[in-house]
Amino acid sequence: SVPCSAILSSYLLGERLNLLGKLGCLLSLVGSTVMVIHAPEDEEVTTLEEMTSKLKEPGFLAYAAILLALCFLLIFYLAPRYGQSNILVYLTICSVIGAFSVSSVKGLGIAIKGFFAGQPVLQHPLTWILVVTLVASITTQINYLNKSLDIFNTSLVFPIYYVLFTTIVITTSIILFKEWVTMTVVDIIGTVCGFLTIILGVFLLHAFKDMDVSLGNLPQVLQNEPPAPVTRDDKNILIEVDNSSIAPEDKPKVFMLYT
Repeated sequence: SVPCSAILSSYLLGERLNLLGKLGCLLSLVGSTVMVIHAPEDEEVTTLEEMTSKLKEPGFLAYAAILLALCFLLIFYLAPRYGQSNILVYLTICSVIGAFSVSSVKGLGIAIKGFFAGQPVLQHPLTWILVVTLVASITTQINYLNKSLDIFNTSLVFPIYYVLFTTIVITTSIILFKEWVTMTVVDIIGTVCGFLTIILGVFLLHAFKDMDVSLGNLPQVLQNEPPAPVTRDDKNILIEVDNSSIAPEDKPKVFMLYT
């Protein structure tokens, strides 16, 4: 999603994709490939009954309770006080709610396959619970993501949201489907390294998107340019011209008044 959105924005919307942005897209692809290679196979869940048993496990219930408590704390206490000034408040709400939306999508996918297989999924209460959860979570995510975009820079919002959301989703998948049981040390290191590579790619893509960097002007960009002179807006500036290290202390000071 990260490189595709950047490339399509470059060609369809006319947004600039500089050298660092292209490098960020490449790193995102490399990190995703590494994660896919080392990703474990989750436990096969084919029916709503199996999904229900997964959702009822004590580990996931405790994890979901912690996320709900954190979400309520952010929405009702931190967001009214610090949401306008701290970019992490709204984005953390979107990311925490994303754990429930991803789990709901997983369960609804199983329900849809069961529906076409002739199973009575519409009579199962979990189907409607997942539908309500999905609608509520997506609505909340869109609401607070739009609030964050109205206040903060887009180039900061999307990378932070991507990293937080992906972290929560990976953690939820590990707890819900017990993926950590089958993972070896090599797979864990590979997954973490792949994820960090994606984070680096997203950072390069969005943090330097306004810089004019290409292979042609790269030598000029890397050169140290002299600092630009400071422009003073005040028309009446009082400048004290005095060098105490050279002139004696009893020497009268000289002032120049520009109008």
